[in-house]
Amino acid sequence: MLLQLSIRDVVLIDRVDLTFGPGLSALTGETGAGKSILLDAFGLTLGARSDSGLVRTGTERASVTATFDGAVVDDLRVIFDAHDIELEPGEDMILRRTVGKDGRSRAFVNDQSISIGLLRQIGDALVEIHGQFERFSLADPIVQRDALDAFGNLKAQKDKVARLYRVWREAQDARDTAIGSLSASQAEAVELRNALDELDALNPQAGEEAELTSRRLLLQNASRLVETLNSASDALTGDPGAETLLQRAARVLERDNEISGGRLTPVISALDKANAELAEAVQELNTVAHAMDADPGELDTVEEGLFALLATARRHGVTSDDLPRVHLEIATRLDAIDDRDGHLEALTKAVEEARRDYCEAGEALSRARKKAATALDKGIAAELPPLKLENAALTTRIDRLDENTWAEHGLDSISFEVSTNPGSTPGPLGKIASGGELSRFMLALKVVLAGTSGTNTIVFDEVDTGIGGATAAAVGKRLAELANTRPDQQILVVTHSPQVAASAREHLRVQKVSDGKSRDGNTKTDVLRLDPEERREEIARMLAGAKSTDEARAAADRLMRGEDEPTLQASA
Repeated sequence: MLLQLSIRDVVLIDRVDLTFGPGLSALTGETGAGKSILLDAFGLTLGARSDSGLVRTGTERASVTATFDGAVVDDLRVIFDAHDIELEPGEDMILRRTVGKDGRSRAFVNDQSISIGLLRQIGDALVEIHGQFERFSLADPIVQRDALDAFGNLKAQKDKVARLYRVWREAQDARDTAIGSLSASQAEAVELRNALDELDALNPQAGEEAELTSRRLLLQNASRLVETLNSASDALTGDPGAETLLQRAARVLERDNEISGGRLTPVISALDKANAELAEAVQELNTVAHAMDADPGELDTVEEGLFALLATARRHGVTSDDLPRVHLEIATRLDAIDDRDGHLEALTKAVEEARRDYCEAGEALSRARKKAATALDKGIAAELPPLKLENAALTTRIDRLDENTWAEHGLDSISFEVSTNPGSTPGPLGKIASGGELSRFMLALKVVLAGTSGTNTIVFDEVDTGIGGATAAAVGKRLAELANTRPDQQILVVTHSPQVAASAREHLRVQKVSDGKSRDGNTKTDVLRLDPEERREEIARMLAGAKSTDEARAAADRLMRGEDEPTLQASA
C-alpha cells in the first residue's frame, strides 16, 4: 500500500508531501489546477516515461519519492532476487525517480540504483492506474481479451501458448528457408563446390595471414640478417673476441686473488657467469643463423601461399581470418543441398509436431477462457444494478479464429457484447454503450477483477466522466465498497463529481497558488488535505460552481451523510 508521496520541482509543483492510508481517497480541484501533474509525478516513480518538460522552470532536476509499506516486499521478492536488490523483510520500500533538465532520468529502490525497465516492472506489480480515457480502450478487443485472461488467472497458459507459437513459427521459417536454399540451381551448386575445393586445398587458419607476412619479411631480409649474425658472432668469438677477453681477464685476476685476500673472488665469479651467458648467447646466435639458412625456394612458397590467401579472402568479401567461417558455411550449405530430401523431411516433421503442440495448448486455453467467461459475465451482472445499469447485460463472446490469424495469444477472438435495454440485440461494447455507460462497465469490470489482482493500490483518473446525479452517487458508493474489500486496499480517485468525492474517506484538494512563497514567486500547484469543514466547502463548490451558496452547503451535508441526492448539478 502507498504510504507517502513526496514531489519536488515537477512542472508547477514546488514541494508537496502527501500521506495515504487504506480506503477511498478523492482528489478534486478546478480544471487546470494540476491534478494531472500530480498523477504524472506519481507515474514517474512507477516507471512512466520522462522528459525535461517535467522539470520545474528554474530548477536543475525534478524528484519524486513514493514509499510503500513493507508488506509489498515479500510480494516482489522474486523480482528483487532476480536483480540482486537487497531489502529486509517488512522493510518499507522507497521508490525514487529523478529527472534532470537535460531529460536524463535515474531510478532507485531504497537508494539502490536500478534501471527504468526494472522500475516499470515493480510499478506494474504495485499500482493499477486507470486513466480518464481508458473507458474508450475498454472497447478494444485486445483489452477485453486481456481482462478475461486476468480474471481467469490464465497467465501461465497464455505464456505456454505464446512460447509454443514461437516454436511453431520458427520451425516454419527454418523449413521455408531450407526450401529456398534447396532450390539452388545446378550452376550455384557447381560454384559452391568449386569454392569448397579451393578452400579445402587452401585450408585457411585464423592468424595465418599475420604468420605468413612475418615469415615473408624474414626471408626477404635473410642475407642481411645472416651478415648481421656473423658480425655479432665474430665480435663475441673472434680473436680477440669477447669470449677471449673475458677468459683472459679471469686468468689475470686468479693469479693475484690469493694475495688480495680473496677480495677478487666476486669479480672472478661475475666474469665466469658472464662467460657462461656469453656462451649461451653464442649458441642462440648459431641457432638463429641456422634458421636463416633456408631453402632458396621457400620465399616463393611463402609468397604464393600469402597471395592465394589474400586473393581468396577478396573473392569472398571477407578478411583472411574470416575464411575458416566461410569454409564451414559453404560446406554446411552443400551438405544441405546434397541431403535435401532427408533434411526437408525432418524440418517438415518438426513443423507438424510444433503445430500439434501449439493447437493442444491453444485448445486448453480456449476451454479455460470459456469457463472464465461464464464466471466473468455472472460477476459483472451482479455489479451492474448498483451502478444504475440494472437493465443492461454484458456477454463475453469467444469465436474461433481462422488458422492464418492464429497468434501468440491463442486461437480465439474475444469481444464484450452489451445490451442496455431489455430485449435489445447485443452489440459491440464500443458501439452500444455511451461514454457514461462505458465508465460504469469499466468500473464493474475492475470490481470483479479486484478479487483476482494482487494490487493493493488502484488509481482512477476521472473515470466518472459523463455521469452525474444518482448514477454518480452509485459509482462513488461502489468505489468506496471496492476500497474496503481488504484492510490494506486503497483507491485514489481524481474526480469532478461531488457525489464521488463525498463517498471518500480522505479528501485532498489540488489548487494553484501565487502567494510569493515559492522559490521563484510564480504560480505553483499545492495539495491540501481537507478537514470536515473544508471538505464541506469543496463539495459545495463542486455542486454550485466557483461561489458556494447555503443551498450548496446543505446539499453537500446531505451527500456527506449519504442521504438524499442533491438537486444541484456539478459544475466543476
